[in-house]
Amino acid sequence: MQNDPNSPYDDVFNNLAKIVEDIVKNMPDSHNARIIGYTIITRNPSNGEPEIFRQGQPGNDEEIPYEIVESDDRIFITVTIPVDSKNAPLVDIQPTSVRVDIDNRNVSVMLDHPIDRIHSYYRVHRGIMDITLKKVSTV
Repeated sequence: MQNDPNSPYDDVFNNLAKIVEDIVKNMPDSHNARIIGYTIITRNPSNGEPEIFRQGQPGNDEEIPYEIVESDDRIFITVTIPVDSKNAPLVDIQPTSVRVDIDNRNVSVMLDHPIDRIHSYYRVHRGIMDITLKKVSTV
Protein backbone atom coordinates (compact mmCIF):
# COMPACT_ATOMS: atom_id res chain seq x y z
CA MET A 1 0.00 0.00 0.00
CA GLN A 2 1.49 3.31 -1.05
CA ASN A 3 1.05 6.64 0.70
CA ASP A 4 -1.42 8.87 -1.14
CA PRO A 5 -0.67 12.57 -0.55
CA ASN A 6 -4.35 13.38 -1.20
CA SER A 7 -5.77 10.72 1.09
CA PRO A 8 -8.92 11.85 2.92
CA TYR A 9 -7.71 9.88 5.94
CA ASP A 10 -4.82 12.31 6.46
CA ASP A 11 -7.32 14.87 7.79
CA VAL A 12 -8.67 12.28 10.21
CA PHE A 13 -5.18 11.51 11.55
CA ASN A 14 -4.31 15.22 11.79
CA ASN A 15 -7.52 15.86 13.74
CA LEU A 16 -6.82 12.86 15.96
CA ALA A 17 -3.32 14.20 16.66
CA LYS A 18 -4.83 17.55 17.74
CA ILE A 19 -7.31 15.76 20.01
CA VAL A 20 -4.52 13.75 21.63
CA GLU A 21 -2.49 16.95 22.17
CA ASP A 22 -5.49 18.56 23.89
CA ILE A 23 -5.98 15.47 26.08
CA VAL A 24 -2.31 15.44 27.07
CA LYS A 25 -2.36 19.19 27.86
CA ASN A 26 -5.26 18.62 30.26
CA MET A 27 -3.64 15.67 32.06
CA PRO A 28 -2.18 16.15 35.55
CA ASP A 29 1.54 16.89 35.24
CA SER A 30 1.03 17.63 31.53
CA HIS A 31 4.16 19.78 31.49
CA ASN A 32 6.10 16.52 31.88
CA ALA A 33 4.27 14.65 29.11
CA ARG A 34 5.86 14.07 25.70
CA ILE A 35 4.49 12.42 22.58
CA ILE A 36 7.21 10.48 20.78
CA GLY A 37 6.01 8.86 17.56
CA TYR A 38 2.84 7.13 18.69
CA THR A 39 3.95 6.86 22.31
CA ILE A 40 2.93 9.20 25.15
CA ILE A 41 5.58 9.39 27.86
CA THR A 42 5.03 11.10 31.20
CA ARG A 43 7.47 11.52 34.03
CA ASN A 44 7.15 12.43 37.66
CA PRO A 45 8.69 15.90 38.15
CA SER A 46 10.79 14.59 41.04
CA ASN A 47 12.48 12.16 38.61
CA GLY A 48 13.27 14.87 36.09
CA GLU A 49 12.68 15.03 32.38
CA PRO A 50 13.34 11.97 30.22
CA GLU A 51 16.50 12.27 28.20
CA ILE A 52 16.10 12.56 24.44
CA PHE A 53 19.03 11.76 22.20
CA ARG A 54 18.69 12.82 18.57
CA GLN A 55 20.75 10.95 16.03
CA GLY A 56 20.92 10.62 12.26
CA GLN A 57 19.28 13.94 11.56
CA PRO A 58 18.21 14.77 8.00
CA GLY A 59 20.94 16.18 5.85
CA ASN A 60 22.71 13.00 4.85
CA ASP A 61 20.53 10.82 2.60
CA GLU A 62 22.32 7.69 3.83
CA GLU A 63 21.35 8.27 7.48
CA ILE A 64 18.14 7.08 9.08
CA PRO A 65 16.83 9.69 11.56
CA TYR A 66 15.92 8.42 15.02
CA GLU A 67 15.35 9.52 18.62
CA ILE A 68 15.89 7.69 21.89
CA VAL A 69 13.87 8.30 25.05
CA GLU A 70 14.59 6.37 28.22
CA SER A 71 12.39 5.74 31.25
CA ASP A 72 13.11 3.75 34.39
CA ASP A 73 12.21 0.38 32.84
CA ARG A 74 12.04 0.98 29.08
CA ILE A 75 13.94 2.45 26.15
CA PHE A 76 11.92 3.94 23.29
CA ILE A 77 13.48 4.40 19.86
CA THR A 78 11.49 6.29 17.24
CA VAL A 79 12.70 5.92 13.65
CA THR A 80 11.51 8.00 10.72
CA ILE A 81 11.07 5.76 7.68
CA PRO A 82 12.50 7.48 4.58
CA VAL A 83 9.68 8.43 2.19
CA ASP A 84 11.54 6.87 -0.76
CA SER A 85 11.93 3.44 0.88
CA LYS A 86 10.85 0.54 -1.32
CA ASN A 87 10.87 -2.30 1.25
CA ALA A 88 9.61 -2.84 4.76
CA PRO A 89 12.22 -2.15 7.45
CA LEU A 90 14.04 -5.02 9.12
CA VAL A 91 14.78 -4.76 12.84
CA ASP A 92 17.30 -6.85 14.74
CA ILE A 93 16.90 -6.46 18.52
CA GLN A 94 19.90 -7.74 20.48
CA PRO A 95 20.56 -7.54 24.26
CA THR A 96 22.84 -4.49 23.90
CA SER A 97 21.98 -3.03 20.49
CA VAL A 98 19.28 -2.50 17.88
CA ARG A 99 19.92 -2.49 14.14
CA VAL A 100 17.42 -1.10 11.63
CA ASP A 101 17.82 -1.83 7.91
CA ILE A 102 15.75 0.01 5.32
CA ASP A 103 16.68 -0.71 1.70
CA ASN A 104 20.43 0.07 1.50
CA ARG A 105 20.42 2.24 4.62
CA ASN A 106 20.98 1.07 8.15
CA VAL A 107 21.54 2.37 11.63
CA SER A 108 22.87 0.57 14.69
CA VAL A 109 21.97 1.89 18.13
CA MET A 110 24.18 0.80 21.02
CA LEU A 111 22.28 0.63 24.31
CA ASP A 112 23.55 1.68 27.74
CA HIS A 113 21.39 -0.93 29.48
CA PRO A 114 20.85 -4.61 28.61
CA ILE A 115 17.34 -5.34 27.39
CA ASP A 116 14.92 -8.25 27.55
CA ARG A 117 14.45 -9.25 23.89
CA ILE A 118 11.37 -11.38 24.61
CA HIS A 119 9.43 -8.40 26.00
CA SER A 120 10.65 -5.89 23.41
CA TYR A 121 8.83 -5.13 20.18
CA TYR A 122 8.37 -2.67 17.35
CA ARG A 123 5.61 -1.41 15.10
CA VAL A 124 5.46 0.72 11.98
CA HIS A 125 2.62 3.10 11.24
CA ARG A 126 2.39 5.90 8.67
CA GLY A 127 6.14 6.29 8.18
CA ILE A 128 7.09 6.10 11.86
CA MET A 129 8.62 3.06 13.58
CA ASP A 130 8.26 2.84 17.35
CA ILE A 131 10.64 0.37 19.01
CA THR A 132 9.87 -0.39 22.67
CA LEU A 133 12.63 -2.16 24.60
CA LYS A 134 12.17 -3.52 28.12
CA LYS A 135 15.25 -3.11 30.29
CA VAL A 136 16.57 -6.17 32.13
CA SER A 137 15.70 -5.85 35.80
CA THR A 138 18.77 -5.31 37.98
CA VAL A 139 17.03 -6.19 41.26
